Amino acid sequence: MSVLIIADLQDGHLKKSSNSVISYGSAIARQLGSEAYVLVLGTCSDDLSALGNFGASKVYQLDDASLAVIDPKVYTQVIADVVSSTGARVVVFGNNPTAKAVAPGLSAKLGAGLVAGACALPDTSNGFTIKKTVFSGKAFATVSILTEVKIITLQPNSVTIAPVGGIAQVEKLSVSVPATARKVAGVKKTEGEVPLTEADVVVSGGRGMKGPEHWGILLDLAKALKAGTACSRPVGDAHWRPHHEHVGQTGVQIAPNLYFALGISGAIQHLAGVNRSKVIVVINKDPEAPFFKAADYGIVGDLFEVVPRLTAAIEKLHAEK
Repeated sequence: MSVLIIADLQDGHLKKSSNSVISYGSAIARQLGSEAYVLVLGTCSDDLSALGNFGASKVYQLDDASLAVIDPKVYTQVIADVVSSTGARVVVFGNNPTAKAVAPGLSAKLGAGLVAGACALPDTSNGFTIKKTVFSGKAFATVSILTEVKIITLQPNSVTIAPVGGIAQVEKLSVSVPATARKVAGVKKTEGEVPLTEADVVVSGGRGMKGPEHWGILLDLAKALKAGTACSRPVGDAHWRPHHEHVGQTGVQIAPNLYFALGISGAIQHLAGVNRSKVIVVINKDPEAPFFKAADYGIVGDLFEVVPRLTAAIEKLHAEK
């Protein structure tokens, strides 16, 4: 019962989030006493043998430039063919846009049970049950998969990456890739920023920032922390910040190791997009702000006084190292 792990690529490189997915899939393989295989779809210039450090015994690469266009029908067919040829019985994706587009169709094609948003390793002591988040992360459910082939998508930052050492064997595949009916008309990229979904640290601002002209203190803190920047929905709606920085239930959902909320009250819609952060720090002058109930650390104070002092302290620590 081998485990097939689908790596995530961007611009010919493995996304950092792929490491945790590979580590998770490899841990499942060890539970089942089987092998962990990684599937890389598309051209990748990284050293794929290094994925053995996260538990992969073999990496299959289908180096086809047409796979740079993510067509769910094409990806479903290709992955199904690889599942069949490798005899994989568990398929693991990250819970990302590619998985959300591909995993349901793959589930239907293979007649496989699917658990989306897993946040823990499966319990294989009596069957195959997995804990997952429900209700926008406000609760958990335990789901059993009864089918022979099982598909899992893993919530970001829900498991600890555990390097195990080793080198993976890399094998080029010659699977037939169906022609795609999709064509990319254009690509618009944000430059010079830490992508929110990949950021370990995120600094976010709300209406308490009082206007776009005050965003400099937030950007200074983010620079000191090498963090991504985000905002609440009212800030995005008011065009104080770009739309792609909006985090929350109706924006980007993130799970960084550290999340700073500056001048954000903590409405339930915002919390639904950030409540998987490992540590939440809230800075707000209103001691009754709902966000304090969800915070690991809170500072009641004027952010325009607190944040510059915090930035200065962090910069001092960097200078002393």
